[in-house]
Amino acid sequence: MSLWAILPVKPLRRGKSRLAGALTEEERAALNQELLERTLRILSELKELDEVLVVSRDTHALTIARNHGAKTVQEDGQPHLNTALTRASVVAQVHATQGVLVLPVDLPLLTADDVLALIDRAAKPPVVVIAPDRHHRGTNALLMVPAGQIEYEFGEGSFQRHCERAIQSGARLEVVELPSLGLDLDDPEDLELIRKLEAQKV
Repeated sequence: MSLWAILPVKPLRRGKSRLAGALTEEERAALNQELLERTLRILSELKELDEVLVVSRDTHALTIARNHGAKTVQEDGQPHLNTALTRASVVAQVHATQGVLVLPVDLPLLTADDVLALIDRAAKPPVVVIAPDRHHRGTNALLMVPAGQIEYEFGEGSFQRHCERAIQSGARLEVVELPSLGLDLDDPEDLELIRKLEAQKV
C-alpha cells in the first residue's frame, strides 16, 4: 500500500496562541519549530510512508520541511484547515497514493511506534483509522484508505464527526487510543502535564 503523511502546519510565529500566557512569542515560535522538526524526523525513519507532505502558509516552515526531504504545498487564500488538507490530499492522489495519514505536529510524545500502530490498523480497506485526543473531542491522527474516503471535519468535536462520516461512508472504523497519541499541546494545562512527564524521566 502506498501511503502519504500530510502535516498541516500553522505559521510558526502564530501557532499555539493559547500558550501566550505561559510562553513569549519567541518561545512559542521555537516550540512550534521544534515540534515540526521532531515530527519530520520521526516520519522520515518510517519505510511504511512513501512521502511526507507539509501544507502551510509559512514559507519558513515549508523550507524546514524540504530540508527534511518532505514535499510541500503552499497554502494561500483565507486560511482554513479542512480546505488545505483537501488540497494536499488531491496532490497526494495525483501521485497515485492509496492512503493518507493526517498528522498534526503538536503531538510532543509521538513515537514511530504510534504511527506504525495506526498503519497496522489500516489493513483491509476501505478503512478510516482515528486517534482521538485525550478528551475524546478532537482528532489527533486520521488515516484513511483510500484517500478521500471521507471529507475532513477538523475543529472542535471533530472526533465524533470523523467517526460518523467513516461509518456513513461504509468504511471500517478503527479507533486507536494511545496516551502518547492522545496528548496534543494546545493550552497551559497540556504544557504543565508535559513538563511533569519530562520531569519524571529525569
